[in-house]
Amino acid sequence: MQKLLLSCFAIVAFFYASSQTVNVDSLRNAKRDSTLRALIHADSVKVEKEFAAKEKEDKMDALLIYPLLKGGKGSGVVPVKNLVEIPDPNIDYKILFELTSNNPDSVIKEINYSLDEIARIINLHVASGIPAKRIIPVIVIHAAGINAFKNNEAFQKKYKIDNPSIPLINDLKKLGAKFIVCGQAMTWLEIKPEELLPDIRLSLTAQTAVTQYQLKGYVLRAVW
Repeated sequence: MQKLLLSCFAIVAFFYASSQTVNVDSLRNAKRDSTLRALIHADSVKVEKEFAAKEKEDKMDALLIYPLLKGGKGSGVVPVKNLVEIPDPNIDYKILFELTSNNPDSVIKEINYSLDEIARIINLHVASGIPAKRIIPVIVIHAAGINAFKNNEAFQKKYKIDNPSIPLINDLKKLGAKFIVCGQAMTWLEIKPEELLPDIRLSLTAQTAVTQYQLKGYVLRAVW
Protein backbone atom coordinates (compact mmCIF):
# COMPACT_ATOMS: atom_id res chain seq x y z
CA MET A 1 0.00 0.00 0.00
CA GLN A 2 2.83 2.35 0.88
CA LYS A 3 4.53 1.57 -2.43
CA LEU A 4 1.27 2.29 -4.25
CA LEU A 5 0.91 5.64 -2.50
CA LEU A 6 4.50 6.54 -3.31
CA SER A 7 3.97 5.63 -6.94
CA CYS A 8 0.83 7.76 -7.12
CA PHE A 9 2.63 10.65 -5.48
CA ALA A 10 5.49 10.34 -7.97
CA ILE A 11 3.07 10.33 -10.91
CA VAL A 12 1.19 13.37 -9.56
CA ALA A 13 4.48 15.17 -8.91
CA PHE A 14 5.68 14.41 -12.46
CA PHE A 15 2.50 15.75 -14.07
CA TYR A 16 2.53 18.80 -11.77
CA ALA A 17 6.15 19.56 -12.69
CA SER A 18 5.35 19.05 -16.36
CA SER A 19 2.39 21.37 -16.15
CA GLN A 20 4.53 23.95 -14.37
CA THR A 21 7.13 23.72 -17.14
CA VAL A 22 4.43 24.15 -19.74
CA ASN A 23 3.05 27.14 -17.84
CA VAL A 24 6.50 28.75 -17.55
CA ASP A 25 7.18 28.11 -21.23
CA SER A 26 3.76 29.52 -22.12
CA LEU A 27 4.45 32.61 -20.05
CA ARG A 28 7.84 33.04 -21.67
CA ASN A 29 6.34 32.64 -25.14
CA ALA A 30 3.52 35.05 -24.33
CA LYS A 31 6.01 37.59 -23.00
CA ARG A 32 8.23 37.15 -26.04
CA ASP A 33 5.26 37.52 -28.39
CA SER A 34 3.97 40.64 -26.63
CA THR A 35 7.45 42.17 -26.67
CA LEU A 36 7.73 41.38 -30.35
CA ARG A 37 4.33 42.93 -31.05
CA ALA A 38 5.36 46.04 -29.10
CA LEU A 39 8.61 46.30 -31.05
CA ILE A 40 6.85 45.81 -34.37
CA HIS A 41 4.29 48.46 -33.42
CA ALA A 42 7.00 50.86 -32.25
CA ASP A 43 8.94 50.27 -35.45
CA SER A 44 5.87 50.83 -37.62
CA VAL A 45 5.16 54.10 -35.80
CA LYS A 46 8.78 55.16 -36.36
CA VAL A 47 8.56 54.24 -40.06
CA GLU A 48 5.30 56.20 -40.43
CA LYS A 49 6.86 59.27 -38.79
CA GLU A 50 9.98 59.02 -40.94
CA PHE A 51 7.87 58.60 -44.08
CA ALA A 52 5.73 61.63 -43.18
CA ALA A 53 8.85 63.69 -42.48
CA LYS A 54 10.42 62.62 -45.79
CA GLU A 55 7.20 63.40 -47.65
CA LYS A 56 7.11 66.89 -46.11
CA GLU A 57 10.80 67.40 -46.91
CA ASP A 58 10.24 66.43 -50.55
CA LYS A 59 7.35 68.91 -50.82
CA MET A 60 9.51 71.65 -49.30
CA ASP A 61 12.42 70.82 -51.61
CA ALA A 62 10.15 71.27 -54.62
CA LEU A 63 9.45 74.85 -53.49
CA LEU A 64 13.07 75.90 -53.00
CA ILE A 65 14.65 78.63 -55.10
CA TYR A 66 18.30 79.69 -55.33
CA PRO A 67 18.28 83.41 -56.19
CA LEU A 68 22.07 83.85 -56.18
CA LEU A 69 24.09 80.91 -54.83
CA LYS A 70 23.49 77.22 -55.53
CA GLY A 71 25.11 75.02 -52.94
CA GLY A 72 23.34 71.99 -51.50
CA LYS A 73 19.66 71.82 -50.62
CA GLY A 74 20.52 73.68 -47.42
CA SER A 75 21.16 76.84 -49.42
CA GLY A 76 17.62 77.02 -50.84
CA VAL A 77 14.92 79.54 -49.94
CA VAL A 78 11.13 79.06 -49.76
CA PRO A 79 9.30 81.96 -51.47
CA VAL A 80 6.76 83.84 -49.31
CA LYS A 81 3.96 86.05 -50.65
CA ASN A 82 2.36 89.25 -49.33
CA LEU A 83 5.38 90.46 -47.38
CA VAL A 84 5.01 93.56 -45.25
CA GLU A 85 8.42 93.94 -43.60
CA ILE A 86 10.85 94.65 -46.45
CA PRO A 87 14.57 95.34 -45.85
CA ASP A 88 16.05 98.57 -47.20
CA PRO A 89 17.74 97.79 -50.55
CA ASN A 90 19.76 101.02 -50.48
CA ILE A 91 22.12 100.24 -47.58
CA ASP A 92 25.14 97.95 -47.37
CA TYR A 93 24.64 94.64 -45.56
CA LYS A 94 27.98 93.85 -43.96
CA ILE A 95 27.76 90.31 -42.61
CA LEU A 96 30.48 88.63 -40.55
CA PHE A 97 30.22 84.84 -40.52
CA GLU A 98 32.04 82.73 -37.95
CA LEU A 99 32.48 79.20 -39.29
CA THR A 100 33.83 76.48 -37.00
CA SER A 101 32.29 73.14 -38.04
CA ASN A 102 33.38 70.41 -40.40
CA ASN A 103 30.98 67.78 -41.74
CA PRO A 104 31.08 64.38 -39.99
CA ASP A 105 33.03 61.76 -41.95
CA SER A 106 29.74 60.04 -42.90
CA VAL A 107 28.71 63.08 -44.99
CA ILE A 108 32.14 64.47 -45.88
CA LYS A 109 31.23 64.08 -49.58
CA GLU A 110 28.64 66.84 -49.21
CA ILE A 111 29.21 70.60 -49.21
CA ASN A 112 30.22 71.84 -45.78
CA TYR A 113 26.94 72.38 -43.93
CA SER A 114 28.03 75.69 -42.39
CA LEU A 115 29.13 77.00 -45.77
CA ASP A 116 25.77 75.94 -47.17
CA GLU A 117 24.07 77.91 -44.38
CA ILE A 118 26.11 80.98 -45.34
CA ALA A 119 24.86 80.60 -48.92
CA ARG A 120 21.29 80.29 -47.61
CA ILE A 121 21.58 83.47 -45.53
CA ILE A 122 22.90 85.39 -48.53
CA ASN A 123 20.14 83.92 -50.72
CA LEU A 124 17.57 85.04 -48.15
CA HIS A 125 18.89 88.60 -48.40
CA VAL A 126 18.70 88.53 -52.19
CA ALA A 127 15.22 86.95 -52.14
CA SER A 128 14.14 89.80 -49.85
CA GLY A 129 15.04 92.33 -52.53
CA ILE A 130 18.58 93.31 -51.49
CA PRO A 131 20.93 93.70 -54.49
CA ALA A 132 23.88 91.28 -54.45
CA LYS A 133 26.28 94.23 -54.73
CA ARG A 134 24.98 95.50 -51.37
CA ILE A 135 25.93 92.26 -49.58
CA ILE A 136 29.47 92.30 -48.17
CA PRO A 137 30.38 88.97 -46.54
CA VAL A 138 33.45 88.23 -44.43
CA ILE A 139 33.94 84.63 -43.32
CA VAL A 140 36.20 83.89 -40.35
CA ILE A 141 37.19 80.23 -40.15
CA HIS A 142 38.61 78.32 -37.22
CA ALA A 143 38.46 74.97 -35.40
CA ALA A 144 37.66 71.90 -37.54
CA GLY A 145 35.94 74.08 -40.15
CA ILE A 146 39.37 74.83 -41.65
CA ASN A 147 39.34 71.38 -43.28
CA ALA A 148 36.56 72.49 -45.63
CA PHE A 149 38.92 75.10 -47.10
CA LYS A 150 41.73 72.74 -48.04
CA ASN A 151 42.81 72.45 -51.66
CA ASN A 152 42.02 69.22 -53.48
CA GLU A 153 45.47 67.73 -52.90
CA ALA A 154 45.27 68.20 -49.12
CA PHE A 155 41.60 67.16 -49.00
CA GLN A 156 42.37 64.02 -51.01
CA LYS A 157 45.16 63.16 -48.61
CA LYS A 158 42.81 63.36 -45.62
CA TYR A 159 39.49 62.13 -47.05
CA LYS A 160 40.38 60.37 -50.35
CA ILE A 161 37.99 62.58 -52.35
CA ASP A 162 38.01 66.04 -53.96
CA ASN A 163 36.82 68.91 -51.78
CA PRO A 164 33.05 69.22 -52.54
CA SER A 165 32.90 72.77 -51.13
CA ILE A 166 35.29 74.33 -53.66
CA PRO A 167 32.62 75.36 -56.27
CA LEU A 168 30.57 77.19 -53.61
CA ILE A 169 33.71 78.82 -52.16
CA ASN A 170 34.60 80.06 -55.65
CA ASP A 171 31.07 81.44 -56.14
CA LEU A 172 31.36 83.30 -52.83
CA LYS A 173 34.70 84.73 -53.93
CA LYS A 174 33.07 86.03 -57.13
CA LEU A 175 30.52 87.74 -54.91
CA GLY A 176 33.41 89.48 -53.14
CA ALA A 177 33.48 87.38 -49.97
CA LYS A 178 36.64 87.60 -47.88
CA PHE A 179 37.91 84.45 -46.12
CA ILE A 180 40.07 84.71 -42.98
CA VAL A 181 41.55 81.68 -41.23
CA CYS A 182 42.76 81.43 -37.62
CA GLY A 183 46.52 80.90 -37.25
CA GLN A 184 46.11 79.47 -33.75
CA ALA A 185 43.75 76.76 -34.98
CA MET A 186 45.99 76.09 -37.99
CA THR A 187 48.93 75.45 -35.68
CA TRP A 188 46.92 73.31 -33.28
CA LEU A 189 45.46 71.17 -36.11
CA GLU A 190 48.86 71.00 -37.86
CA ILE A 191 47.45 72.43 -41.12
CA LYS A 192 49.98 74.25 -43.28
CA PRO A 193 49.07 77.44 -45.20
CA GLU A 194 50.01 75.75 -48.49
CA GLU A 195 47.26 73.18 -47.88
CA LEU A 196 44.59 75.86 -48.14
CA LEU A 197 42.79 77.20 -51.20
CA PRO A 198 44.12 80.40 -52.80
CA ASP A 199 43.07 83.80 -51.42
CA ILE A 200 42.49 82.54 -47.87
CA ARG A 201 43.84 85.26 -45.56
CA LEU A 202 45.82 84.16 -42.49
CA SER A 203 45.22 85.93 -39.16
CA LEU A 204 47.10 85.37 -35.90
CA THR A 205 43.74 84.45 -34.34
CA ALA A 206 40.08 84.35 -35.26
CA GLN A 207 39.32 86.36 -32.13
CA THR A 208 40.92 89.60 -33.33
CA ALA A 209 39.42 89.15 -36.81
CA VAL A 210 35.93 88.86 -35.31
CA THR A 211 36.48 91.85 -33.01
CA GLN A 212 37.92 94.03 -35.77
CA TYR A 213 35.09 93.48 -38.22
CA GLN A 214 32.43 93.93 -35.57
CA LEU A 215 33.98 97.31 -34.76
CA LYS A 216 33.80 98.10 -38.48
CA GLY A 217 30.04 97.63 -38.35
CA TYR A 218 29.70 94.02 -39.52
CA VAL A 219 26.85 91.98 -38.05
CA LEU A 220 28.12 88.72 -36.55
CA ARG A 221 26.40 85.49 -37.59
CA ALA A 222 27.78 82.24 -36.16
CA VAL A 223 27.08 79.22 -38.38
CA TRP A 224 27.45 75.70 -37.04
